[in-house]
Amino acid sequence: MLTKCPECKLQVSDLAVSCPHCGYPLKRYSGKKSAPRKKRMRLPNGFGQISEIRGRNLRNPFRVMITVGKDENGRPVCKPLKPRAYFPTYNEAYAALVEYNRTPYDIEADITVKQLYEIWFAEYEKSISSVTSIRQTKAAWEYCSEIYDMRVKALRPRHIKKCMEEGTAMFRGKTRHAPPMLQSRIKTLFNLMLDYAVEYEITDINHARSFKLSDDVLKEITTVKRSHIIYTDDEMRVLWEYTHNIFVCMVLVQCYSGWRPQELLTLKVEDVDIENLTFRGGLKTESGRNRVVPIHSRISGIVRRTYEESSARGCVYLFARANSEALPITYMQFFRAFSAIIDNIGISSDHRLHDGRTHFVTAAKKYGVDEYAIKYIVGHKISDITESVYTKRGPEWLREQIEKIV
Repeated sequence: MLTKCPECKLQVSDLAVSCPHCGYPLKRYSGKKSAPRKKRMRLPNGFGQISEIRGRNLRNPFRVMITVGKDENGRPVCKPLKPRAYFPTYNEAYAALVEYNRTPYDIEADITVKQLYEIWFAEYEKSISSVTSIRQTKAAWEYCSEIYDMRVKALRPRHIKKCMEEGTAMFRGKTRHAPPMLQSRIKTLFNLMLDYAVEYEITDINHARSFKLSDDVLKEITTVKRSHIIYTDDEMRVLWEYTHNIFVCMVLVQCYSGWRPQELLTLKVEDVDIENLTFRGGLKTESGRNRVVPIHSRISGIVRRTYEESSARGCVYLFARANSEALPITYMQFFRAFSAIIDNIGISSDHRLHDGRTHFVTAAKKYGVDEYAIKYIVGHKISDITESVYTKRGPEWLREQIEKIV
C-alpha cells in the first residue's frame, strides 16, 4: 500500500523504513539485530551439496546432492544421494556425503543386495553338494531382510554387523535374533557374495572381509557347539509308541540302519529290495555312495508298510510328501516336524536329526557288531587294505552282524 512522505509529500510504500526520495525516516529503528547465522565451510568443487529446506516442518530437512557430471555449459549436474538423501542434521548429512566421496558408486545402478543374493545363490547352489551348507545359507539370509532393498555399492560393514547382531527371523512361530552359529554364517554369506560382486565389477570392495567375528561370538560358538547324543531306553520306548507318525518312523529307521538324514530323505522306492530286505543308497563320500544296507528285522514292518503305501500312490521316494508323488520330504520339513514331535511326546529337545545315526553306531558297538561291518553300513572309509581289497564280505554276513542289535 502506498502512503505520502510527511516531508516531500511524494508517494512511498508503507513498508519503507525511510523515504526513497528525500531520506525522511518513516519508521523508528528497533535496535534489535537478527542473530547472525553460522557460516559453514564451503564444500570443495565437485564434492556435492548440502541444502536446508526451510519453511516446511520436516524431520529431515537437510538434503544431500552429489555431482554426477557436467552439462554442455560446464555447470555441475547434481542428483540426490541414494539410497538416502535427507537427514535430520547438517552433520549427519555431511558424514553421508564424506562417506560417499570416500568410495563413490553409481547411484543409478539398480542392483540391490537381494538381487545380488539371487544371482550369486543360483551359482553357489550349483557348485556345492552339501545340503547342510545350502540350508544354513538360506537360514542366515532370513536375518538380513533390513538390507534387502539396499544397493550393493552402498553396503558398508556396519550394515552387515547390524544384521548379525540385531537382525530377526521367524523360528517355530516366534521372532528371534541370530544365534552365534548363524552370526558366523551371515558373515560367511557376505564374504562369498561380495567376492562374487567384486569379481563381476558390481562393487569395488568386499566390506565383509574388512572385519572379523568378535571374540565373544567365537567363544559362544565354541560353547554352544555340542556333540550328537543317543536316545535313552525310555525315549526309544516312546518312539515305538508313535509308529503311526511317518517322521517318528524315519527316526526309528535311522536308529537301526545308520542313514544320514539326507540319505534317508533321498531313498527311492526302487532302492528298496523288499524281498531280500535291503536298502541301496548313500551320499557324501565315495565309500558312502550306493551302499547296500540290510533292513533290520525290528524296522522291517515299518519299511514294508511305507514301501507299499508309496508304491500304491506312485511315489518316487520311499518317504514321500503327503501332497506330492514326485518330490521328497525336504531337510527343513523333516527338521520342523521332528522338533514339533519331540516337544509333544516328552523326548529331550536336545536331540537333532543326526542323532539317529549316532544311536546306531553306539548300539552296534554295545552289542558287539564287527567294526568293519559298522563302517560298511554307515559308509565310512576302511583304510585297512586287507579288509577293503582282499576280504570279500557277503550280504548275509552284514545281516548277521546288524541283527546283533536288539
